[in-house]
Amino acid sequence: MRLLLFNLATDTQDPILGFTTRWIEALAKRVAFIHVVTMRAGCVQVPANVRVSSVGKEHGYTEARRVVEFYRHLRSIVHEDRVDVCFAHMITIFTILGAPVLKARHIPIVSWYAHPSLTWTLKLAHHLSDHIVTSLRTAYPYRQDKLTVIGQGIDTDLFSPNGTTPEAPPVILAAGRLSPAKDHPTLLKAAALLRKRWGRPFRVAIVGAAAGASANRYVAALHELTRTLELEDVVRFEDAVPQADLATWYRRTALHVNMTPTGFGDKVALEAMSCGRVCLVTNRGFVQTLGRHARDLVFDTHSPEDLAEKLQGVLELSPGARDQMGAYLREQVVRMHSLPRLVERLVKVLHDARA
Repeated sequence: MRLLLFNLATDTQDPILGFTTRWIEALAKRVAFIHVVTMRAGCVQVPANVRVSSVGKEHGYTEARRVVEFYRHLRSIVHEDRVDVCFAHMITIFTILGAPVLKARHIPIVSWYAHPSLTWTLKLAHHLSDHIVTSLRTAYPYRQDKLTVIGQGIDTDLFSPNGTTPEAPPVILAAGRLSPAKDHPTLLKAAALLRKRWGRPFRVAIVGAAAGASANRYVAALHELTRTLELEDVVRFEDAVPQADLATWYRRTALHVNMTPTGFGDKVALEAMSCGRVCLVTNRGFVQTLGRHARDLVFDTHSPEDLAEKLQGVLELSPGARDQMGAYLREQVVRMHSLPRLVERLVKVLHDARA
């Protein structure tokens, strides 16, 4: 099978989207060749049977110029090589732009989407796609008629326990983009409540960067809230790091907290679990993954009171009990969301679309 892959960003150093290179590497082992057309390219490290073409966002090209580049690459690929199926990952606009060319050549399209926003581009991409895949059923906000849930595709070799002992006093980690959707104020308010109720030392580490210039005011508001709650000695804001370094962060912390609400497929929660760490979530799409611990690890959305209570409950566990809980969560992630499991499911969908 020769695959055309539309990708949002192809850059091993990208702290958010660096994982897509590992997806490409895993897929390259299962198909004959992959042509990648990406919105943006950075540090590109791919197998020999993969060719990456960028439409030039990294060069500052205008939208009009990027459309021209997209069609230039696409037409070159379909004219010079055989393409059996197209996989559009996180980029519905490429599904829409590519559909006329691909359908004229009877090349089926499989699109990935995992976000609560129901946009006109998603609706149109849904109708133009032969199949839709997503990480969690709750992460796809449109019709379910073409949908297959294939998991999140966590690299469980990279994100794995390595015997690191969590730091003392315990660190509560929140990793990922800094944007209003991530609801960091709930964590800060919960930390203030926890300090009053628990009375023992702990720290909070918020690791990530602003999600674009528009989020800078949000980040400034977080720093101001930290000062207002008098948490300067408890909360640290750390820059975003490459994913290999993020695994180190997960391992050194007592637990991870993810405030992203239901409707998203936020992979950082699963990465933390894959490192054997307990993770508190408000996203009820993770209930099945949390399994027997869901009752203790799911908190009410936008509720600092409930989060503080659940944080205290986990922190009061013995280190051995937390390790046992973390080991169980890792087993769940390996079984349901590992990269090999995702590739297995995705390749089956691609073959079904081709057939």
